[in-house]
Amino acid sequence: MALTHISVRGAREHNLKGVDVDLPRDSLIVITGLSGSGKSSLAFDTIYAEGQRRYVESLSAYARQFLEMMQKPDVEHIDGLSPAISIEQKTTSRNPRSTVATVTEIYDYMRLLWARVGIPYSPATGEPITAQQVADMVDRVMALPEGTRAYLLAPVVRGRKGEYRKELAQWQKDGFTRVRIDGEFYAIEDAPKLDKKYKHDIEVVVDRIAVRDDLQARLADSFETALKLADGLAYVDLADGNVPGREDEASDPGKMKGAGLPPNRIVFSQRFACPVSGFTIPEIEPRLFSFNAPQGACPACDGLGERLEFDPQLVVPNEHLTLKKGAVVPWAKSNPPSPYYMQVLSSLGRAYGFDLETPWEQLDPSDQDVILHGTRGRPVELTFKDGRKSYSVRKPFEGVIGNLNRRMLQTESAWMREELGKYQTAQPCETCHGKRLRPEPLAVKIAGKDIATPTQYSVTDALAYFTALQADDSPLTVQQRQIATPILKEIVERIGFLNNVGLDYLNLDRTSGTLSGGESQRIRLASQIGSGLSGVLYVLDEPSIGLHQRDNDRLLITLRRLRDLGNTVIVVEHDEDAIRAADYILDMGPGAGVHGGEVVAKGTLNQILKAKNSLTADYLNGTREIEIPAKRRKGSGKKITVHGARANNLANVTASIPLGTFTCVTGVSGSGKSSFTIDTLYAAAARQLNGARIIAGQHDKVTGLEYCDKVIDIDQSPIGRTPRSNPATYTGAFTNIRDWFAGLPESQARGYKPGRFSFNVKGGRCEACKGDGLIKIEMHFLPDVYVTCETCHGKRYNRETLEVKFKGKSIADVLDMTVEDAVEFFKAVPPIRDKMAMLAEVGLGYVKVGQQATTLSGGEAQRVKLAKELSRRATGSTLYILDEPTTGLHFEDVRKLLGVLQALVEQGNTVVVIEHNLDVIKTADYILDLGPEGGVKGGEVIAEGTPEQVAASPRSFTGGYLKDMLAKQGARQLEAAK
Repeated sequence: MALTHISVRGAREHNLKGVDVDLPRDSLIVITGLSGSGKSSLAFDTIYAEGQRRYVESLSAYARQFLEMMQKPDVEHIDGLSPAISIEQKTTSRNPRSTVATVTEIYDYMRLLWARVGIPYSPATGEPITAQQVADMVDRVMALPEGTRAYLLAPVVRGRKGEYRKELAQWQKDGFTRVRIDGEFYAIEDAPKLDKKYKHDIEVVVDRIAVRDDLQARLADSFETALKLADGLAYVDLADGNVPGREDEASDPGKMKGAGLPPNRIVFSQRFACPVSGFTIPEIEPRLFSFNAPQGACPACDGLGERLEFDPQLVVPNEHLTLKKGAVVPWAKSNPPSPYYMQVLSSLGRAYGFDLETPWEQLDPSDQDVILHGTRGRPVELTFKDGRKSYSVRKPFEGVIGNLNRRMLQTESAWMREELGKYQTAQPCETCHGKRLRPEPLAVKIAGKDIATPTQYSVTDALAYFTALQADDSPLTVQQRQIATPILKEIVERIGFLNNVGLDYLNLDRTSGTLSGGESQRIRLASQIGSGLSGVLYVLDEPSIGLHQRDNDRLLITLRRLRDLGNTVIVVEHDEDAIRAADYILDMGPGAGVHGGEVVAKGTLNQILKAKNSLTADYLNGTREIEIPAKRRKGSGKKITVHGARANNLANVTASIPLGTFTCVTGVSGSGKSSFTIDTLYAAAARQLNGARIIAGQHDKVTGLEYCDKVIDIDQSPIGRTPRSNPATYTGAFTNIRDWFAGLPESQARGYKPGRFSFNVKGGRCEACKGDGLIKIEMHFLPDVYVTCETCHGKRYNRETLEVKFKGKSIADVLDMTVEDAVEFFKAVPPIRDKMAMLAEVGLGYVKVGQQATTLSGGEAQRVKLAKELSRRATGSTLYILDEPTTGLHFEDVRKLLGVLQALVEQGNTVVVIEHNLDVIKTADYILDLGPEGGVKGGEVIAEGTPEQVAASPRSFTGGYLKDMLAKQGARQLEAAK
C-alpha cells in the first residue's frame, strides 16, 4: 500500500514537547507559529535530519566517510520519510570564484556551448581563425606568385634562454644543415656560442623553395617535418619582398596586421592560429573557458576579475582635515607619528605651492594628485631635519599610494599586511577588464559575443539572448544549431527557473557572497526544480525573504510545481500568502521557547481559521491586527538628502529622509533599496559621523548629516561565528555577570577575579573540555558523537568555580536560564537586568542567556544587535538603519518589534528600514518607493510620502497592495466602531 503520510511520534528535539503529527505526502505543507515556538526544530532538526540520516546510512561505509553525517534527532520514530533535501537561508558561498552562473551550473553548459560551437577570431585582424591541415598550408604557399623564393622554417626555440649546444648537435645529426639564430642564418657547425642569460629565437631551415607547379608533394613532406620538429608550428619567410597585401607594413609599422610579425612571414599552425599575427589558441575544450582553471584564468587577477588596490577614499577618508591634522591616515597613524612623512609633505608644499594648513577638499586637484601618486619621475627638492642638522635630497617623490604599494610588497609582517590592507579595495582588473579570462578564450565567439558578455547580462536579458539563439532565424549555421540545440535547452531551462523564482534582476556574474539569504535560497530552489527529481522531501526556510508581494505569486507557483512533480514540500513560513496557499498547515505554539513546542492547530486553511487558541488564526481572521497609527509624524522639519546616487543600478537618484520619523524604503526585489540605503546613505553617514573607513556608493553628496550624532546599521549577519559567542557576550551582559559573581563574598574570600568566570580562558573553566561542555568523538564513517564532558557534566566550569553561587545559582545555571527568567533573577542588578529586559522587549525572552550564536537565526541575530543598541543611552539624534527586520517573525512578533522601533522614534531618533512586509509599511510615517522594476529597469524613486500618498500612486506596485490593505483595514475598523 502506498504511503500517504509522514508520521512523527514523540519529537522532543530542543523545546518540542513530545510532538505527534501526521503530514500528508506529496503536499505543500506550511509550518508557522511564533519565533522560537519550535518550527525549525520540527522541520529541520527532526524531519529533515532523520530523512537525511537514513538516506546516508543506506550508502556504503566507504561513501559515508566523505559525507557530513547528521545526528539522530530526539524522536521516538518517523514513518513515511523520503530522502530529504534542505534549502536554508544561509548564503550559498563566500568564495569570490562562485557566481550565480556557476552555482546554478549555467556556466558549465555555457563553457560546453562555446567550446563546441564557438569560432575563434584573431584579436589582430578580427578574422576567424581555424586549425590548418597540411593540405591547407600547401595551398596557401602555392597561391603565391610563381617563382617566389622562400624558406620553410621550423621555429624550435621562441624567446627562451639557454645555450642549446645539445639541441644544435641533435639537429645536425638528424640531417639538417642550416639554422637561423636571432635573425641571422648560419651553417649548424658555424653557429655562434649563445649566452644563456639572454632569450633567443632559433629556427631550423627545413627546406628552401621556389614556387612552381610540381612542388606540392615535396612541400607537403617538408611541412610535415617542420610541424613535427616545432610542435605544430611552421614559418614560411619570403626571400624577396613581402607577403602580397602586406607590402606597406615595412614602411609603416602602425599598419601591421601581423601585430609585430615581419611583413615577409606567413605563420602556419596545426592548432588554432592566426596566419597573419601568429595568435594561437590551444585546443578548444570547456576547461579553456573556466576562470577557475589555469588554462582559462586571467593571469593578472587569477580569474577573480578584480585586484586589491590602494583606494584614495580610504587613504584620505575625511576631506575636511588638513594635512597637518592627519588627512593622510596611513601616514598620520604611524606610532609614534613619523616626522619624516611630515617633512616630505612640507618639502612638497614648498615645491608645489600648497599649505599644510589647508583642508584636503580645498587643495588643488593637481596638488592632491602629486601627494597621492607622486611626481611621476620628476625630481623634487626634499628637505629633512635630523636633530639640529638639516640636509636636502633631490629625487622623484613616489607618492603616498606608491609608498604604500612598496611597503606592501617589501613587508614580511602579516600584521603590517593586514594593517595596510585596510586602505585597499577591490578594483576591476586592468588586464581582463573584469571578464576573468585570458585573451585566448575571449577570442572565441558565438554570434559575435565572447563567453563573458552574456554572463554580464541580467537573468531577463540572458534569457532573451539564449532564446534568440534557439530561434529559426538565429545567427547559427545548420551544423552549429544541431550541436547547440541540447545545450541551449538546458541553459534556457535553468535561466527560466531563476526568472520564475523572482530573480530576474540578478546578473549571472554576480558573486554569490553578495547575495542575501533569501536570494541564495531561491537560487538553490531553482537548481532543485531543474534537477526534476520526484519522491523527495524538500524542507525550506522562509523562501519569501526579500521578495516583494508582487513576486510572491511566482514563488508559490514554483513551490506548487515542485509538489506536482511528486515531492513533499515543507516550508517554514510566516507570509500570509504562503499560509493561505498551503495544502496543509501546522501552527506551533502557544508561546516561544519553553512556552512553545506544541501543535496549536493543524489542518487545511479552513480548519486553521476555526482554531480557538491560535494567534495565527486570529491574524488571518482579522480579529487581531497591527494597528495603523492614528496620525503620521511630520518629523523634526530637518532631513537628510542623498544627491545623485549612482551605486549599482541607481539612476542618479536624489531623495530625502525626514528626520524624527519612521521611514520605510520599499520596492520590488532588485529595485535598488539596499544600494540606496546601505551602500550609499549608511556608508556616507558612517564615514562622516563614525569615522568609518568604508567606501560609499557613487553619489554627489549627502546633506543634513550634521543633525545626527551617529549612525547604526543593524543587519542579519551572525553575532559570532563560534559556539563560544552568545547573546550575553554580544550584548556585554556577560561582563557584568562575571563582575557580579567576582564581587560575591565567596569569590572575595577565595581571591577570584572576573576572569575566573570566563569559559574562554584557563582558570575557572573545565580543562577536560576546554570550556565547551562537550567532547567530540570522531567516528569516521559514522556521525561524530558529542558526549557530555564527564568532568564538568556539561557545566563548562570546574568544581571550584561552580561553588560560588548567587541566590543558589552558579554561573553555569545563569547561562542556562532563559532571558525572561534572567530579568527576574537579576531584578536587583540594574546593569544586567536592563540588558536582559531589552532582549525580552525585542521578543527574545525565550532565548537562553548562553545560547550558542551559531544556533540563532538571521532574524534572532538582528534582534540581539537591536537589543544591544537599545540598551545604550539614547541621544535622541541617532540614525538607525535596519535591513528587513521582520525576517523570521510571526505577525505577533512583528507587532512587538514595531512597538520597540516606534519608541525609538518617539525619543527623537530616526529609523529607516528596508522592508517588504505590508504590516510594517502601513505603520510608517514616510515611504520611499523605488522601482519600477528590478535591475537595470529599476533604480528610480517612483513614489514618496505617507502610506496614503504612495497608495494613490499608479506607478507603484507597493502602492497597489498598500491601497487594498488600507481599504480592508479601514472597513474593519468602521465595522468595529458600529
